[in-house]
Amino acid sequence: MKAFEKNIRKVQPYVPGEQPRRPVVKLNTNENPYPPAPGVKKALQELDTDRQRLYPDPDCRELVRHLADWYGVGEDQVFVGVGSDDVLSMCFLTFFNSEKPIFFPDVTYSFYKVWADLYRIPYECKPLDEDFRLVKEDYYGENGGIIFPNPNAPTGIYEELETVEEILNHNRDVIVIVDEAYIDFGGRSALELLDRYDNLIVTQTFSKARSMAGMRIGYAIASPALIKYLLDAKFSFNSYTMNQASIACGSAALEDRKYFEENLRKIIRTRERAKEEFARLGFCCLDSKANFLFVTHPEYSGEELFQALKEEGIYVRFWGSPRIEDYLRVTIGTEEEMEILFEFLRNYMKK
Repeated sequence: MKAFEKNIRKVQPYVPGEQPRRPVVKLNTNENPYPPAPGVKKALQELDTDRQRLYPDPDCRELVRHLADWYGVGEDQVFVGVGSDDVLSMCFLTFFNSEKPIFFPDVTYSFYKVWADLYRIPYECKPLDEDFRLVKEDYYGENGGIIFPNPNAPTGIYEELETVEEILNHNRDVIVIVDEAYIDFGGRSALELLDRYDNLIVTQTFSKARSMAGMRIGYAIASPALIKYLLDAKFSFNSYTMNQASIACGSAALEDRKYFEENLRKIIRTRERAKEEFARLGFCCLDSKANFLFVTHPEYSGEELFQALKEEGIYVRFWGSPRIEDYLRVTIGTEEEMEILFEFLRNYMKK
């Protein structure tokens, strides 16, 4: 090792789902199979190209205003970033600065460990129970902060709001972040608890329910005081994090509630039918409330099924990690894409 390498910050990076460069049935990264709201295309077409020579609004006021209106909160309660990953990373940097460990589940979004390592934050992973549910009592001990997704990823399990509030009740002196990337597909949002807990931060994204993963729009909603801390941290890095196209398109998406709700209904219907079909094929399928299913089969290894599907041009997500080595995460695609998946599995298993 060279002398200068001793002082380089080294981390094990997050590994995203594969983005294949050929046409496939892509069910591995939880993208929405349907296009964004029609107003998004219109906003892009009407974008003033001459304005692209100018910096975007650093406060993203147009998008913040639309989000505040959608959720019925104050504009000073909204923070936006380049995808929820950016928002969450900023939250880690801003709020998790104690010498005490932060808590998050052992089977969860793997980026949490990456950020904790990157920012030198001590952490403890709290095991999910045998049904892959949070053990709320594990989060009552002394800690430097708490974060968990709801519904969880990659399991899709939703924890009732009563469980979330129990965790908040026992952690009033630290920041609690509820990562709600998938909340629109099932369950009540922890946003209902904001008025009672000034230490709560709820993060969401445009990447899933709003079909805008490519635009990179995420946001946090919290008390005005916590949002100010986030803005101070953001502006110490880069004032112009969100581009003009994302601001305009995100705002347009929030103007079409009917399209948003119709899209959700389609995905939820397909998800529930997919649960039934996986069960008919002998899979164990968790009761996901997200836009994906977490499945395993008693007669086939997860890696075997993953490789067989990939060779057929059907991409799902496989980790091979402890506790979930035989599980696959399958994004809910269109009805046609799901039928291609199930037709292959029926033939492969001779069912």
